Amino acid sequence: MASQSRAQFSSKIGFILAAAGSAVGLGNIWGFPTQAASNGGAVFLIVYLLMVFALAYPLLVAELTIGRYGSANPIKSLRSIWPQQKKVATGLGIAGMIAVSMILSFYAIVAGWLLGSLAGPILESLGMVSAAQWLESFSTARNLILMIVFMVLTIVVVRNGVADGIERWSTRLMPVLLILFVLMVAYILTQDGAINGLKMYLIPDFSQFSADLVVSAMGQAFFSLSLGVCSMMVYGSYIKKDVNLPKVAAQVALLDTGVAFIAGLLILPAMFVAANNGVEIYNEAGALLSSDTLVFSVLPAMFDTMGAAGLLVGVLFFILMVIAALTSSISMLEVPVACATEELQQDRKVAVWWIGGIITVFSGIIVFNFGDMFGLVISLTTEYAQPILGMVFALLVGWVWKRDQALQEIKQGYPELEQGLFWKIWPWYVRVVCPLLMLFVFFA
Repeated sequence: MASQSRAQFSSKIGFILAAAGSAVGLGNIWGFPTQAASNGGAVFLIVYLLMVFALAYPLLVAELTIGRYGSANPIKSLRSIWPQQKKVATGLGIAGMIAVSMILSFYAIVAGWLLGSLAGPILESLGMVSAAQWLESFSTARNLILMIVFMVLTIVVVRNGVADGIERWSTRLMPVLLILFVLMVAYILTQDGAINGLKMYLIPDFSQFSADLVVSAMGQAFFSLSLGVCSMMVYGSYIKKDVNLPKVAAQVALLDTGVAFIAGLLILPAMFVAANNGVEIYNEAGALLSSDTLVFSVLPAMFDTMGAAGLLVGVLFFILMVIAALTSSISMLEVPVACATEELQQDRKVAVWWIGGIITVFSGIIVFNFGDMFGLVISLTTEYAQPILGMVFALLVGWVWKRDQALQEIKQGYPELEQGLFWKIWPWYVRVVCPLLMLFVFFA
């Protein structure tokens, strides 16, 4: 049980916005639309939506339930559901903590690029051309400085705790993000060429369907909800006991998926607007060009063709991207900070600086060895650590944790649980179907 002194989200909407903020990141706003553009548009969207609720949602409920049952950091929460193997459970918690810290180390570099892309056009409009060029050009010094700036922003939010830091900023930033999205979608759809992107995104061409598309959609759904790296487990530990976990998990999944969907409404039409303005999007074979760096090349090129309005639209777009990056990074940093404050009995304001400092140093090592390390760290964490840990957590909930304990935990906020369809399906689904689906993703 949670101690009365332990921090909690002060409201259900605060948790939903914070958890959705954790899930809504660069993967949603750039990763999902570029995956859609590379995999048949509307067909990918349909399969992705199916996978969110076939794979990601049941696992989201599982991680939130573990966190709230333990009412502690992920290491202690995992020990609470597997007391027979405390050392193994501790090792899994530490593995999740290391994985999420490594993800934050490369995430902060990309977020730094976004800060540069945000500030560059503003400085250029003020006549500071050389400074703008430095911010927007790739260099070790630029990468290092902007990464440190972003990490300091993340540390400052997490330092203030759950209610005054994470919840307060999430409840401010998420509505701003959604408003900016709607404004930008409305603007982009008025531009020449946008309707072609809209057709690709919303009208399915089932000839594009393939096994690779299913694997891509499944992987995107899994990663989009921050699963497998203990972020949702630690957020779950801050939820009050009277909250209906399946319901709020569905609300988080819907909000996260809604943001991804709106991102598609923005990015795909924007790509075709750029193409209409002379920017090359696809190669002769029909493959998407530079999908990993498209956000730093194609869209700014499009903004440049739009005159004075392009500056405003470009600035708004990169503000949106920075907000998405920050709401995700604070949830990542919270995982090791929660572990340090509770396992090592450290003051949060001390722990957040030394942990943030270690991650910043590791991120700096990546910056100085960019060619060798950047892609490697991304691959190790998102392609291997995250799905493996996610599958292990599913197996723990399905096979190790006593069903009556899971039942009683969920029932605290959902008294009629046993009469509903959820409890008839969820236990065996997490036990059998989710691990099999993840094995399919992993080995396909």
